Amino acid sequence: MFEYIKKYCDSFLELGVPGFDLAVYKSGECALRYMNGYSDIENKIKVSGKERYDIYSCSKPITCVAALQLWEKGLFSLEDKLSDYMPEFEKMTVITENGVKPAENPIRIKHLFEMTAGFSYDHYSPWLKKAVAETNGRCPTREVMKYLAKEPLQFEPGDRWRYSLCHDVLAAFIEVITGEKFEKYVKINIFDPLGMENSTFMLPDSELTTISPQYRFKNGKAVNVGRKIDTHKMGSEYASGGAGCISTVDDYVKFLEGVRTYKLLKPETVKLMMTDRLSDHQKRTYTDLDLTGYSYGLGVRCPKGDKRYTDFGWAGTACSYLAIDMENEISVFLGVHLLSSPAQNFISMLGRFARAELVDGEFESIRKDLKEIFNYTY
Repeated sequence: MFEYIKKYCDSFLELGVPGFDLAVYKSGECALRYMNGYSDIENKIKVSGKERYDIYSCSKPITCVAALQLWEKGLFSLEDKLSDYMPEFEKMTVITENGVKPAENPIRIKHLFEMTAGFSYDHYSPWLKKAVAETNGRCPTREVMKYLAKEPLQFEPGDRWRYSLCHDVLAAFIEVITGEKFEKYVKINIFDPLGMENSTFMLPDSELTTISPQYRFKNGKAVNVGRKIDTHKMGSEYASGGAGCISTVDDYVKFLEGVRTYKLLKPETVKLMMTDRLSDHQKRTYTDLDLTGYSYGLGVRCPKGDKRYTDFGWAGTACSYLAIDMENEISVFLGVHLLSSPAQNFISMLGRFARAELVDGEFESIRKDLKEIFNYTY
């Protein structure tokens, strides 16, 4: 058992991935824990399963779950205007073919979850650079949004899907709603209840050495680029809801299982989270690499009706990956610490591989899709 998924993950090493740590859970039990390769190339240290990773965009589902906990309490509506809570977003401008003009539509809270608010992912835009300068490099999460609001939107809110700083704004929104720092709210309401002792959105400098070495794939090989979060950590006091979490495979599986078993959210909320939210017009700009099987819900990729795809989740820019299959009671997390990974495109099949290993044995359809979609064989 698990011959196919092990071989598949091992093929990532052949592409240049230094090492990986895969956990697959079925009905609350660990069905597979498989790791291979090195966590530290220079010192020839094998992956041990205890590594702390910068998980980048695997942070996003945590942030969205935190916000949905507050939604369940009736503290906001998805249709509410963002400016009702954060006034700086009331009079936005938008880039058009005829120059920058006042936005016609308001940013609504749902747009933050859905990545349809109109923001970009430019951490070096003029106003964000000013935020760094004027806060002396601190960039408190809530304060940064007052600078971001001065940047013109890329499009009218709700018009299209674009990967962006939406979930960073959502983290600041949580601070407004709760009156607490985002990182503190998540610790108290998600990390502590689940026993995620090695996870944080605000790592003390004294703990930087606890992070596994991080690499970037460059000129055909993995190059050590240090342990700090790349780009997304704009300042010492900035908690990036979209990319700022540090975690381990063991910890993150606890989060996935917490979602799957409704310890964090009600069943109807999880269903809402994993339901396709995009209109046909918005789907034209949805950039998930496998456009045939997934759409986008409240902060996660989600199945859109194709029976080959039953999981929801996301992935991180250093090649970590998460999937939850509610129907088949499966949770999957892949820990990797390689930016610009040559395997980044292919990890999207891991949810299907886990289901094939544990439920239906449909490996050939996966291999066929890998060939047709990504021109990849293993």
